[in-house]
Amino acid sequence: MTQIQPRTVLVAGSANLDFVVRASHVPAPGETVLGREFRTFPGGKGANQAVACARAGGTATQMLLALGQDDFARPIEASLHDAGVLLHTVRDAALPTGTAFICLSDDAENAITVAPGANMALRAEHLPALDGIGWLLLQLETPLDTVTAYARAARAAGVKVALNAAPAQPLPDALLALLDMLIVNEGELAVVAGNPPDLATGLARVDVPCVIVTLGARGCLARVDGQILLQPAFRIEPLDTTAAGDTFCGALIASLARNSRLQDALLMASAASALTCTRLGAQSSIPTFSEVAALLADRTRRPGDDAHAALAAWCAL
Repeated sequence: MTQIQPRTVLVAGSANLDFVVRASHVPAPGETVLGREFRTFPGGKGANQAVACARAGGTATQMLLALGQDDFARPIEASLHDAGVLLHTVRDAALPTGTAFICLSDDAENAITVAPGANMALRAEHLPALDGIGWLLLQLETPLDTVTAYARAARAAGVKVALNAAPAQPLPDALLALLDMLIVNEGELAVVAGNPPDLATGLARVDVPCVIVTLGARGCLARVDGQILLQPAFRIEPLDTTAAGDTFCGALIASLARNSRLQDALLMASAASALTCTRLGAQSSIPTFSEVAALLADRTRRPGDDAHAALAAWCAL
């Protein structure tokens, strides 16, 4: 029997330098909080997902990104290169490299403000050739019309298209019609689906063949071909949840590019995301493929039947 070869994943999206300060709690509006440690980390949803796809997912990965002509671009490029990502870089002389300002609390919650900078310079004509590409993975930290143009080009080339609809915003039907997969958290589903009263209604309202909803520490669920799949989260002691969702997205698409079943891809992505939460930073926290494989191989650490039952009861689908 001839084995189907894995296909390359192309991630098109944002790249930021994250400025992270740790504090006892995330400040409320008008509140000043005295922070502690300060560090910078390479980040951005697109770049995080590309690193996760290559490092945690162990899959050939390319990335289309836009950077400024400044020193902030250097650690981002170095991180992507170290992960083995092939870069298609757009340089913008007028805009700075994107940045994000993150307050990380002691209970692993965060508050993030993004200054997109050069990320807004990505245009339709920047999309590289799609020869050998199996999946195109997109997010919403770049212009919406550019995202739509990339999805349209991929669909025309027979490339599967996945969109992580974050940050949340309403999506035009024209874009949804181009997607093979939509990945959202609960808040993003509410925006995309028009504030549904429950998960079941939200899933039914989104006209995409496969919709995946991440549920934080509970796990995730997927609707595909009218079937519901559930995947409880791995139990961990979280240190920093930054990039957990991005790791999930990248590892998931990497697994699918290796021709895994969706249920197996959800398990793999959940394991990668769990490990990410136990480390500081965005790309610096993303585990290797061997670390994910080791967690999956230890069946004593996988979610048990009680976790499946709890997730099913909470979703009430």
